[in-house]
Amino acid sequence: MPVRTEYATPLRPQRAVGVERGERGWALGITLAALGLLGGAALLMGPPPGGLRETAVVVVFAAAVVGWVSNRFDDTHIALVAATALVLFGALDADDLFATLGGEQIWLLVAAFVLASGVSRTGLTARAAVALIGRARTARGLVHLVTAGLLLTALLVPSTSGRAALVLPVFTVLADAFADRRRLVHALALLFPTVVLLSAVATLVGAGAHLITSQLLAETTGEGIGFAQWLLWGAPLAIASSHLAAELVLLLFTGRADRRARLTVDAAELRRAMGIPKHIRRTEIRAAALLLAVVVLWSTEQLHGLPPALIALGGALLVTSPKVGAVKLGTAVAEIPWSMLLFMAATTALGLALTSSGVADAMAAAVLHGSSGPALLVSVVVASALAHLLVQSRSARSSVLIPLVIPAAAAVGMNPVALAFASTAAAGFCHTLPSSAKPVALFSAHYTPRDLLTLSAALGPALVGLVLLFATQVWPVLGLPLK
Repeated sequence: MPVRTEYATPLRPQRAVGVERGERGWALGITLAALGLLGGAALLMGPPPGGLRETAVVVVFAAAVVGWVSNRFDDTHIALVAATALVLFGALDADDLFATLGGEQIWLLVAAFVLASGVSRTGLTARAAVALIGRARTARGLVHLVTAGLLLTALLVPSTSGRAALVLPVFTVLADAFADRRRLVHALALLFPTVVLLSAVATLVGAGAHLITSQLLAETTGEGIGFAQWLLWGAPLAIASSHLAAELVLLLFTGRADRRARLTVDAAELRRAMGIPKHIRRTEIRAAALLLAVVVLWSTEQLHGLPPALIALGGALLVTSPKVGAVKLGTAVAEIPWSMLLFMAATTALGLALTSSGVADAMAAAVLHGSSGPALLVSVVVASALAHLLVQSRSARSSVLIPLVIPAAAAVGMNPVALAFASTAAAGFCHTLPSSAKPVALFSAHYTPRDLLTLSAALGPALVGLVLLFATQVWPVLGLPLK
């Protein structure tokens, strides 16, 4: 039987259902107090003047960041309270807030989740994983083949936590198969979440933060990033960073003898352990053809003019069609992480309020006084890579950083798209703590926090250097100049 993938709606693993009982009271109290205070102020004062609107943006946004950093309340709850407060203060139009939830980016993710649910149910992803792993003859070969397979899943599931849940059964089977090679299993446990997080940069739908970055760029500069553009710039970085991480995992957590020892992988036994029939089924062929068609259409938008969300919706309808589909529409819709989508919509609205109010411009000007282009690039990449230590959600980090990065780039004569893309790519590093990202927490039973610190100490600087190399040498050749 194919493995069913469950998409976790919470943004933190310890919040599997919601905030804890004691914290619900705090959250409710803060919500009612904030809405009452801000609502009363709005009614008494009428339409606030421009200066007060700007002050409201700064105060509310700072409060939201403090809430995200505190790790005490649900991230989505904080974002929605902050967005509501900005509407009450007149710093954000209500129609703009509600429009973010009905925007093309949200529809794209909804349809992509439905499509991913249908494709994963056919067992196609598990069969592809077994086909790759069965070719391994050494530990190094196994690690890099697993890395290649994880890279491919970035095209399938628009969520790092969803991808981690999808590949967890594969790791379990490998851990059983190589139970006598403890260091190899230990290395694989670190490899899976590491590559899931790094490879997300390959596609526009790899993480919600990518869609937020594209939308904020479109709103402020009139130029977003399409699927084909993101794939062209992101896929090479995803491949390079993922395989670099694979080598680091091998060097740090296995010995020379482990890497040189021959492996014998019984592909037939792996198939049986995962419930995959020997011969490929028609449902898998249809799923592969549908996925290929969707990716091709996404990548050729300039030729046919169909928006990515409409293409994804068409694929979702086909994969849920009676008789030929792989999953019922109601079942797939029930698995969509709606909390994550609400969070994306709210944080996007916060980012728009920062830019439209002029606060982002003022903050960028204050920080950048006397700065040069190269110094700005290095500062943005380093800050984006370290931001996960404060704000755990990648989408929240983008909503904080990108509104500041865009005017900062313009102030020093840099390309806002290039700097925003570099920031978003560097923000993919979130491996330092078990709580830094859901995929890291999902595999945390197989390694210690010290292992993560060891890996991060090498991977963090390596990724920063790689992003800077791509930003200055590779992306300009691919049509993304810094100036």
